[in-house]
Amino acid sequence: MAVAKSFLFALALALAAPAAAALELIMVDRQGCPYCEAWKEDIGPAYPMTEMGQFAPLRIVDIKDAPPQGVTFDSRVLFTPTFVLIEDGAELGRIEGHPGDDFFWGLLFRLLSDRAGYDGAS
Repeated sequence: MAVAKSFLFALALALAAPAAAALELIMVDRQGCPYCEAWKEDIGPAYPMTEMGQFAPLRIVDIKDAPPQGVTFDSRVLFTPTFVLIEDGAELGRIEGHPGDDFFWGLLFRLLSDRAGYDGAS
């Protein structure tokens, strides 16, 4: 069951995210991170289908590979998950850790609206 959910989540991300997005949300992940797994199970499947997920498509990278080629982080990522908002390869802001379903969406909305001009309208 978990394998099927992971496959569907990866497929949804691949179909929803453009190959090279000017604005994207990078999730820095670590193998075995229970908070990363909780985010992927609780929020991940819905993310690409939300307005915020379409505004800032998600890319998941391992902490060993962070930042990915062509991307600059303002500082080193120390905690997983860390969500880094990127525009044209440069960091605009970040959310460190997984605060739970109730807080994640509010923090993401604030990050997108404060740093990327997101207004919540399609």
